[in-house]
Parts: sequence; C-alpha cells; structure tokens
Amino acid sequence: MAQSTNLMAAHHQWAVRPDDERWAGNDQFGPLVELYNYKEQFKSNAKSIVIANRDVRAHPVEGDDHGLVVVGPGNAPAIPTWWATGQLCQRAGAPASYIRDLPSPLAADCINWGLDNREVEEIGVYLHKNGGPATVRAFTGKGYGRIHDADVLKALIQRFGDGRSGDFRVPGEFGKRVEITKRNTTVYGSDHDIWVFLADEDHRIEGPNRRDGKSGSMARGFFLWNSEVGAATLGIDTFLYDYVCCNRIVWGAQDVARIRIRHTSGAPWRWIEEVAPAIEEYSASSTKSILEAINTAKQKKLGAKDKVIEFLSKRFTRSQAASFVKIHEEEEHRPIESLWDAATAVTAYARSLPHQDTRVDLERKAGALLDLAA
Repeated sequence: MAQSTNLMAAHHQWAVRPDDERWAGNDQFGPLVELYNYKEQFKSNAKSIVIANRDVRAHPVEGDDHGLVVVGPGNAPAIPTWWATGQLCQRAGAPASYIRDLPSPLAADCINWGLDNREVEEIGVYLHKNGGPATVRAFTGKGYGRIHDADVLKALIQRFGDGRSGDFRVPGEFGKRVEITKRNTTVYGSDHDIWVFLADEDHRIEGPNRRDGKSGSMARGFFLWNSEVGAATLGIDTFLYDYVCCNRIVWGAQDVARIRIRHTSGAPWRWIEEVAPAIEEYSASSTKSILEAINTAKQKKLGAKDKVIEFLSKRFTRSQAASFVKIHEEEEHRPIESLWDAATAVTAYARSLPHQDTRVDLERKAGALLDLAA
C-alpha cells in the first residue's frame, strides 16, 4: 500500500492545551472517568432558559475594571464565563476582543446598546449554579440542540472503558504503552469542550503488500469532540494508522471516516440515531472483520487500465481518475489491479492536496470504495 496521510489534530491539541485541560486520571479513575466526573457536575447543576435579547443586561462589577455580570428579568446577577462573554458580544454585534479590553462600565454600555438596537430575538441562556451566584456558560440561539459533554463521555466509557484499561486507550508512543500523564494524554476537556483520541494498539491488523510489496500492521483509532456550549460541533473521525509519536502526530493514517452533527434542534436525536450506533459498531468490530474487508477488496479485480479509469470516473472526476492511476504506478511500480489498489491510489493522491478538509473528504471516499467489495 502507498504511504498514507499523517493526521495533525491530536498534535495540535497536545501543543496548545494548558495543564488544567489535560486529563490523565488518578489512582482510582482513568482519564475518561475523571473528565466525565468534571463534566457531570456541570450537567447536574445546569438550567436552560430562553429570554428576549433585550431582557439581558450587562453590568460592571464594582472594583473590577474588566469585570462584568449579567442579569435577566428577575434581576439576579450571573457571572458569564470567558466563552459566554464572547457569545454575548457576538449577539450584540460587538467584537469580543475589543470589548474585553474596555473598562467594564464602557463594555457594559456597548453590549447593552448592541442588544437594544438589534432586531428583537430570543436567546438561549445556559446557567450553572452550585452555590453562590450562577454562572452563564453559554448564550446561544433558542433552537440550539444541546448534546451534553457528560452524555458523550458516558457513552465512551460504557463502550471503551476509562481510557487506561480496555482495548481502546490513550495511545502509546511508537506503539509502546506508556504511563498516562498530563504531558502525553490525549483526553482533553475545558469548561467549553471535550476532545478525545483513543486507540486499540494491542490488536493490530496485519495486512500483506501494504507498502512496496512488504507486509505491515495497522491499529484502529478515533478522534471524538463536542461542545455543549456551542464552541464546536459533535464529531467523530475513525481511521487506521501505523503509530503515534511522542508529540501525538498520527503517522500513516488511512480509511479516515467522519460523522459530524451540528447542534441544531434535532441534534440530540441525531446523536442517538447516528453517532452512538457508530461508536457501538466501532467498539464491537473485530480486527478480523476489517482484515477480511481488506482481503476481499484485494480480490476484487477491476480489469485493464481503461476499465479502471472508467470505474473511477463514475465516482470521481475523469482528471482525478487519471491522477489516481498515475500516482499508484509511481509509488507502487505497477498498475491498479484491484479495488484495494484503487482505494490506496485515492488516499495517496489526497496527500498532495493543500487543504485538510478536502483531504479528509477524499480519504473518506477512498474508504467507501471498500464497501463495494461486500
């Protein structure tokens, strides 16, 4: 098989997350359980209300040049998080970076003026209260379909374990298990999101003729992310890969498949109907079934070169089909012969594309070719 794509998403998380957003577990719990406990206390003490934007008032905090509180119709003050403040500024039509630098009286006036002079609309307010003043964790549209981070994490724990035990865990380094620390964890979560990378590196998939006629093995992995406060969609990427290095780059990834769900009013149902079953299937699927799919695709012959181009042109553009054929011949030193070769060629071509979204989309289509072998 040709060289595959290197995925940088886990590296980015590893590079930018502060220590208080890195979850490594403790003597009792693995990292997923530790993060779940943190997120569950938000969910259990949360309340969602919908009010008109003109019923939201920002007030300066006395003695704090940059402190703001908000009040609603009941005049009870609530403290917005950094993230929620940015959302409120967006609702008021004011740039958050500018508002945050203003003295709090002026910042409050700007926000209130913006809310008063926009068309009357309703705002979804997500409150958290656990003693003392309430915290506003999000200002969203009234139709926002909240999928709680705690529910997503609970589903992961039920199917995969705590991130330290079980088949799917925080990946090791170059295929070797390591003690999970804040430095090398791949379980991340803040007050406004979660991001998780788990992998099964013990049950690797042996595949013949992976690269230049040599056999090799692949591990299964997935990224999953969500934000219950509107910072991100719910999504999951699944893939096969060679290994993960110390700075969490995923090397030699292939067969990348993605499900993404926006937080619209129907999102909670789509979570139940689409992502949860996909997680269930991924956790239950055996390495044997994947290997069988690969071997079946290798047995599915496509015929001569003109037949290969005709086959690919029905699923991609004709110019892309020609590029697939060319890159496979250059890298594998032989023409495309099977469905597996075709998927390999598409993945190889995707590496040359400059934009990650386009690469992932093409890799997903390459993975879909294998379904034709069933």
